[in-house]
Amino acid sequence: MSITGKSRICWMTAPLVALLSMAPLQCVRGAGSPKVRQAGVAGSFYPADPKALSAMIDDMLAHATPPPINAQILAVVAPHAGYQYSGPVAAYTYAELKGRKYSRVVIIAPSHYEAFDFSSVYDGDAYATPLGTVQVDKTFARQLVKMSPTMRLSSQGHDPTPAGAEHAVEVQLPWLQRVLGKFEVVPIVMGDQSYESSRALGVALAKLIQGGDTLIVASSDLSHYHPYDEAVKIDHKTLSALAEWDYFSMSRNFQTRTWEACGGAPIAAAMIAAERMGATQAKVLKYANSGDTSGDKSRVVGYSADVFVKTQYGKNAEPPFALSESEKSELLSVARKSVEEAVGEKKEFEPGPTGSEALNQDRGAFVTLLESGDLRGCIGYTSATKPLYLTVRDTATFAALRDPRFRPVSAPELPRLQYEISVLSPLRRVVDVQQIKVGQDGLLMKNGEHEGLLLPQVPVEQKWDRQKFLEETCGKAGMRATCWQDADTDIFAFTAVVFGEHKP
Repeated sequence: MSITGKSRICWMTAPLVALLSMAPLQCVRGAGSPKVRQAGVAGSFYPADPKALSAMIDDMLAHATPPPINAQILAVVAPHAGYQYSGPVAAYTYAELKGRKYSRVVIIAPSHYEAFDFSSVYDGDAYATPLGTVQVDKTFARQLVKMSPTMRLSSQGHDPTPAGAEHAVEVQLPWLQRVLGKFEVVPIVMGDQSYESSRALGVALAKLIQGGDTLIVASSDLSHYHPYDEAVKIDHKTLSALAEWDYFSMSRNFQTRTWEACGGAPIAAAMIAAERMGATQAKVLKYANSGDTSGDKSRVVGYSADVFVKTQYGKNAEPPFALSESEKSELLSVARKSVEEAVGEKKEFEPGPTGSEALNQDRGAFVTLLESGDLRGCIGYTSATKPLYLTVRDTATFAALRDPRFRPVSAPELPRLQYEISVLSPLRRVVDVQQIKVGQDGLLMKNGEHEGLLLPQVPVEQKWDRQKFLEETCGKAGMRATCWQDADTDIFAFTAVVFGEHKP
C-alpha cells in the first residue's frame, strides 16, 4: 500500500500531529561540518529524555517473550508507530536480537510525507536520537546506489518537511541503540512501492552484503483505521503470506490495496534480500494492534514483529492443502452456476455462505472451461485475494466471457461445457531450476512488465520435459524462450489441487 505524499502518521493523536507540524527541525550542518539528521519525533513518538527513553525501551524488552531462535537472523520487521502503541510489539523483534552482533544495519522505510519515484538512500553523515548519534555507512550507501537507477543518494524522505518529520526510520534507531550498542546505519526511504522497486533494492542488498554482520530492518505498520475485528482479518492475510514466504503475492496485494501495510514495499525488499542471502524461514513473533494498548477498538492500526532466518532445514514444513470430495463438488457447482447465470441470465451468481473452512480460506485459483475436450477458456487469480469459493465464482465467469483468446460463451454452448478447477498454493521463487518437478509444479515467470503462468497439468498434457516447460512459460510471458536464464527474470513455482468434471 503506497501512501507516499500523504501527511498521514501511523496512529497518532491530533495533539501530536499539531506538535510535528510546528517549525520542523532541520538537519544540523555548518560550513564544513557533518550533515546530521536530528531527531524529528522525540517527545511525541517516544520520550525526548534519554533516561526516560532507555527505561521505557528496557521495560518493554523485559516483558517481551519471543521464542528462542538459534538460527542466523538476516532481516526483521518492526512497527514504527508511537512507542505507547506499537512498542510492546516492536519489543519482540528487538528482544530476539539481544546478544547478537551486527556492525551495520540497513533500515528500509516508506515515505509518509513526500512523493518521489525512487529509493532514497540518505546522503548525510549521521542520524541523531536522544541516545546519541549513529553514523551512516557512507561507503556502503555510495556502492548501493550505483547498483540500480531506482536508487539515489538523497535527503528526500529523510529531512523534515513543513508537513512533518518522517518517523519510519527514526523510531527504529533507539531500539537498535539499546540492543546492539555501536553500529553504522544505512537509512533508506522508498518513494516507489512497486514490486520492481522492491526487487531492485533487495537484489542489490544481497549482492553487496558480505558476511553475517549486516542486519536488514523493514519498518512497517499493517492495516490502518479499521474496526478491531476487521483489522485482525486483514492483517492475518498479510502475515499468512509472510509466513509462507509469498512476497510476490503480498507485494501485488499491497499495490492493489487488497491488503494493507504502509511499509509493504520495504517488507518485500527485505524478504527478497534475505532470501538471496540464504534465508529459508519467516517467523511471526507477535501480532497486536493499537486497540490492544489504547482500549479504543473502533479505528485501530495493526503491528507485527517478524524475523527471516537462515536454517539448515529449509522452508517451513506445512501440511499440503487438500479438499474433500464434497468440497470439490461444491466448487464445481459454484463454477457452473456462475457461468450459467452470467451467460444465460446476464447477472452475477450469488452463492450462499459455505460451511467449509477450506472454502472460506483466501486462495488463488484458475477455472478452465472445455468443450468436447478442447480448451474454451481459462482465467484465474494467482494471488489469494478472497475466499476460495468466491475466487472460483469470479474466475469461472471471466473464463467464459473475458478470455481474450476466445469469443464469449453463448447460451447454446452451456450444456456442452466441462469444468476444471486448479486451486493454487502460495508462490515461492525457484532458486535452482533443477528442483522444478514436472507434473507437480506450475510456473509463473516475471521480468519487468512481462509475466506468464502455466499450470502444473500443462507440461504433462503436452509431454514436455523441464527445459521445454521453462521455455514455454517464457513464451506465455511474451519473452524469448531462453528468458528463464536471465538474471532479471524471477521464476516462481506453485503446486495445485486439480479436479474437474472430465477425464484428462
